[in-house]
Amino acid sequence: MKTAVVYYSLEGNTDFVAQAISESVGAELIRLCPKKDIAREGFMRYLSGGKQVFKKEKPELEPLSENPEDYDVLFVGTPVWAGSFAPALASFFADVNLSGKKIALFTCHRGGPGKAAQRMREALKGNEIIGETEFVGDPLRNNSEEGREKAIQWAQEVTQNL
Repeated sequence: MKTAVVYYSLEGNTDFVAQAISESVGAELIRLCPKKDIAREGFMRYLSGGKQVFKKEKPELEPLSENPEDYDVLFVGTPVWAGSFAPALASFFADVNLSGKKIALFTCHRGGPGKAAQRMREALKGNEIIGETEFVGDPLRNNSEEGREKAIQWAQEVTQNL
């Protein structure tokens, strides 16, 4: 089965997890990059990101490196913003026709998962959700080996059951 990891990352945590998943199961990486992203540092990023979530904004994305529709299995990852998934995923869900795919969801957060996974499941109706996990804290900088191992183990468990 052809597998890809589709994700958005602002600070690098979701990227770190996505890379570990990709390496462990031989999946292509498809990073979602808004043409105009919010600032990576400073307090205003929380306000800007939260505003985008509450206003249900869908930022325009750079062209994708691969066509997600060509894959059978997708790992979809996001940081949790204002209790939901990042706006880049809202754009992805609106722009890409996904149905009949096997999809595993992962989130990265410091405070709580909110309803990010639930909202992703709702946006991905018509697909089979085959796994779901969360990464708490800052897996890139804190306990990076532990976070990497968790991502590898989870991805392998998800794909073994296919």
